[in-house]
Amino acid sequence: MRIPELLVPASSLEVLQVAVIFGADAVYIGGEAFGLRAKAKNFSKADMVEGIRFAHEHGVKVYVTANILAHNQDLEGVREYFEELKKIGPDALIISDPGVYQIAKEVCPEIERHISTQANNTNYGTYQFWYQMGAKRVVTARELSLEEIREIRNRIPDDMEIETFIHGAMCISYSGRCLLSNYLTGRDSNQGACTHPCRWKYSIMEESRPGEYFPVYENERGTFIFNSKDLCMIEHIPDLIDAGIDSFKIEGRMKTALYVATVARTYRKAIDDYLKDPALYQKNMPWYQEQISNCTYRQFTTGFFYGKPTQEAQIYDNNTYIKEYTYLGIVGEANEEGKYCISQRNKFSVGEQIEVMKPNGDNIEVTVKSIQDEEGNQMESAPHPKQILYIDLGIKLDRYDILRRKEPVTEL
Repeated sequence: MRIPELLVPASSLEVLQVAVIFGADAVYIGGEAFGLRAKAKNFSKADMVEGIRFAHEHGVKVYVTANILAHNQDLEGVREYFEELKKIGPDALIISDPGVYQIAKEVCPEIERHISTQANNTNYGTYQFWYQMGAKRVVTARELSLEEIREIRNRIPDDMEIETFIHGAMCISYSGRCLLSNYLTGRDSNQGACTHPCRWKYSIMEESRPGEYFPVYENERGTFIFNSKDLCMIEHIPDLIDAGIDSFKIEGRMKTALYVATVARTYRKAIDDYLKDPALYQKNMPWYQEQISNCTYRQFTTGFFYGKPTQEAQIYDNNTYIKEYTYLGIVGEANEEGKYCISQRNKFSVGEQIEVMKPNGDNIEVTVKSIQDEEGNQMESAPHPKQILYIDLGIKLDRYDILRRKEPVTEL
C-alpha cells in the first residue's frame, strides 16, 4: 500500500502556514509569474523564501507552479525565474509546457519536475514518456476514472508518482485547457487570467428575434449549463489508495485560510484514520461529511472517478456557493496581558458566540470577552477588515487557531 501525500494549495504566506499546521504533507504555491492563478495573491520572492523555510521546519514540502502554456515572449523570463528558484530551493516545479520543462531541466535539474494536469495526461504512454524525460511525478487529467488510474499505476515504474485532484472546483474544459475566457473577454485561461465564464448566466436568442432572450431551463434569469458541482472524495479514500495514487491534491489556490484549514484538517484525519483502522474511518464518516461542508462549496460530485458523470454532476439552476461559516481571523501571539493578536477578516462583537477551530479536529464554542485595538482601547466590535486586534475569548489559544462564526445556511 502506498501512503498518500496530502497536497494542499496556498494563496499567501499566511495560508501556507495554516495549511502546514492543519495537516498538509506538501503545499503548492504560485510565484508572481508563470502560474495559472494570476488573480491569486501569490508569493513574492521574500514570502516564498519564508514559506519554504516554515514548511521545511515542519517537515512539509513546497511545490511551485509554473504551468502556463508559454508563448515565445515568455521563455526568456521563464529562464530568469527558474534561476531565482534554483537559489530559493522549492521541492518541485509543476510544469505543463515542454519548452518550459526543458528550461527547468537545464537551469535547475536538482529540483523535481512534476507534470501539471494541464498537459492532458490521460494514458500510461504519456506517463512513460515523461518518466524518460526525467519527471518525478505526473498529475492525472481530471477526465480519468479510478480504473484508468489503476491501469496507469500498473504500467509505469514503481518510483514514478501519480498525483490526482480529489477535492475542489471542476473545470468544464478538457483538463482545464479552456478558450471561453479568451474568446469572450480577451483574458487567457492558459496564461492564468481566467474570468470563469463557465459560471455566468446564459440565455439563447433566435436570429430573427434580436433582443428576445429565451431561457433554456426553468429559471428566468438564464442558465448555468457549464457549471459543475465541486469534487469531493472524502467518502472514497479507500478506493483512491487502492488505485495507487501517491498524492491527493486539493484544488483551491484562491481560497481563504478557513477553507484550506477545513479541507486539510478533514482529509488529514480521514486518511490517518483509514490507515490506522478502516473500521475507524467508517465510524467517523459522519464527522468528515459534516466538517467538509463547513467551508464554502457548491454541491458535491465524484467527478469522473466512477465513469462518465451523469447530468447530476452539473448545476443547471444557479451559480451559488453554499456558506455555513464566516471566517473571522487567525490567532497570533499573546501580549503581556494574555490577549491574543489577530488580523481580523470579518466583523464580530463583544458578547458574540464564535468558534475556535483547532488543528486536532476540536471546534470550541467561546464567547468574545473583550476586543482591544493596537493602542489598547476597548472596542465593542471589530468592523474593519484586516485591523490588528487583541482579543480575550476566555480560554487559552494556540498560534494559527482559526476563528469562525456559524451562520444560517446561505447561498452566495
